Amino acid sequence: MIRTGSIIPAARKESITLAAEVIRKGGLVAFPTETVYGLGCDALNPEAVARVFEAKQRPSFDPLIVHIAEKTALDGLAQTISLSDQRLMERFWPGPLTLVLAKRARVPDLVTAGLPTVAVRMPAHPVAQRLIREAAVPIAAPSANPFGYVSPTCAQHVVDGLGARVDLVLDGGPCPLGVESTIASMVGSWPELLRPGSITLEEIREVVGSVVRAGVGLTTAAPGQLVRHYATRTPLTILAAHKVRSVVPLGERAGLLAMTPPRHRDNGYCTIEVLSPSGDLREAAKNLFAALRRLDAQGFDRLYAEPCDEQGLGLAIMDRLRRCSTPLT
Repeated sequence: MIRTGSIIPAARKESITLAAEVIRKGGLVAFPTETVYGLGCDALNPEAVARVFEAKQRPSFDPLIVHIAEKTALDGLAQTISLSDQRLMERFWPGPLTLVLAKRARVPDLVTAGLPTVAVRMPAHPVAQRLIREAAVPIAAPSANPFGYVSPTCAQHVVDGLGARVDLVLDGGPCPLGVESTIASMVGSWPELLRPGSITLEEIREVVGSVVRAGVGLTTAAPGQLVRHYATRTPLTILAAHKVRSVVPLGERAGLLAMTPPRHRDNGYCTIEVLSPSGDLREAAKNLFAALRRLDAQGFDRLYAEPCDEQGLGLAIMDRLRRCSTPLT
């Protein structure tokens, strides 16, 4: 008998079979995607969806993403698919792109926070694909962590944050991308980028033309839109570009999240986490949440983070850092 909150290896066929059974029976399974670990349940089971909100202590006004393994599953979730949506699916699915679509009535209102739209994506991670196919239901899955905290990129992060609140954790190793999916909507008056991610604004514009980036904190039409999100418990400050290598204030115990290795060691930081020795943004994004967790665990007075250029994947990195650094009100 497997204890609640147990980690089991996703590579075993029997692990997927067991996890799928847990999903079908209304349970919660944490599983890897190419972005972060998700806390999954049967998206069409309102009681199971309510368990997700309870486990994460997530407010009911924040919608969930529904994960599918086949495009045919959209027939039961979305009313219509625009030509732009079809083009984006052809280019980026399976992959880290979530599309906001007009929903069908069978999708529980709790999944969509009462909105007339549903956020859907087709993950590329083989474990996620096998789990969805085996469960034979669409899986609603926010990140598998307490609401508002840094997202999990390995199985142990899930257990550290949720423990016995999750029935089972499928361990598929570290997530290869490390930041949540890009979210785009084509249902409004104009195409919108609701959340930047590994699929960049520039890549989306190549497919559908002009896309407007929604303002931070101005919408809850999709997950991850709150002003404060993905946040460390230790206060975090984003450094101005010209202050990147400054010495910390006298007497303050601080950690630094550096994009690349500092040139000078004598800068007053207790610990420095380097996201990418070569300055590669994909490597930096992959390491972002794990590095923030390591810094947060050391009990510093404050964390400092270096900025990066907001081009390509840099837009997603800075989006996460800004939401992490926003003070509580």
